[in-house]
Amino acid sequence: MPVAGVRSLSLYRRLGLEFPAGARQEPHAETTVAGGIRLMWDTHASLRFFDPDYQPGSPSGGWAFLCSDPVAADRSHGDLAAAGHPSVKAPWDAPWGAALSQVRDPDGHVVDLFAWVESSQ
Repeated sequence: MPVAGVRSLSLYRRLGLEFPAGARQEPHAETTVAGGIRLMWDTHASLRFFDPDYQPGSPSGGWAFLCSDPVAADRSHGDLAAAGHPSVKAPWDAPWGAALSQVRDPDGHVVDLFAWVESSQ
């Protein structure tokens, strides 16, 4: 994910992702999640090293984090908002059976926080 800096790592750490110590000071950070999928953050300067013509665009894409239950999803939203991550959408019950909310990471990417409502699992 292209980022201006890896300052977003603090939000993702709060959501349970693990990064090496000092990762926030590096131009590249990554973590491995279930199934061996690697999530990577690269600064714009780092991307220009590989492609001198690289021009950052608007943030696009994002990730959805499954919480243990709707109460935990709401709590995560509140904790992140209290930590300074802007709320995009306050907790609500989506028509497809999920308790859902959204925050914005420091680089502008939208992060979904959700849990399945029991009756819809």
